[in-house]
Amino acid sequence: MADIILNVDVREGVGTGGARAARRAGLVPGVLYGGDKAPVAISVNERDFRKSLYTGKLLGHLVKLKYGKETQSVIAREVQFDPVTDRPLHFDLMRVDEKQTITIEVPVHFINEDQCGAFRQGGSLEIVRHAVEVKVRADHIPEDLIVDLAGHKLGDTIRWSDLKNTGDVEPTITDRDFVIASIKTSSAAKAADEIEEAIAEEQAEAEAAAIEAGDVPATEQGDEENPEDKTED
Repeated sequence: MADIILNVDVREGVGTGGARAARRAGLVPGVLYGGDKAPVAISVNERDFRKSLYTGKLLGHLVKLKYGKETQSVIAREVQFDPVTDRPLHFDLMRVDEKQTITIEVPVHFINEDQCGAFRQGGSLEIVRHAVEVKVRADHIPEDLIVDLAGHKLGDTIRWSDLKNTGDVEPTITDRDFVIASIKTSSAAKAADEIEEAIAEEQAEAEAAAIEAGDVPATEQGDEENPEDKTED
């Protein structure tokens, strides 16, 4: 079921001028499309729209659209923002049936990073897909798809089959178990390992050269008897 209800009005003015007039009136202009009906220009109170938006359950989720006494199930497909003020400028809603199977992107969420020993060993998470396009019934869209990083090791590749919370969804990619992310050794960690290996190699070469030259370590010299210190009985 939809958690959010948007109370909208039908806009009479369309185009750029109508959208600007709506914004000046404290509204966010939008378009309702899809189904077997023509697109409709709508608007919603900006304050109410922001509250719904910041719940994280608006974009890409089933929403109940209310106009007077009529209601309609919709999916919020896109929201455009002002690049400077981050103010919502426009939104698109698509008509759906709650039991209809739709194609939509669902975000991937990574958890338990602190329980992954690979990161303490200098590993880094390389994310291939921040979201996955799936087919799912409109009223079963998950909040996110979960990757549990606990127990993963350096070099691990995380695939679709490793995700949690996928019971009601089917990926649109069906020909392979595709990659979501991987855990790799960071360049900084590699550099540190190479430096340590170089130092160890240098020390080993110096010790080998000293032995070949007949040098005796100072600790061993101290253990030898000094003939001049010997006294006759």
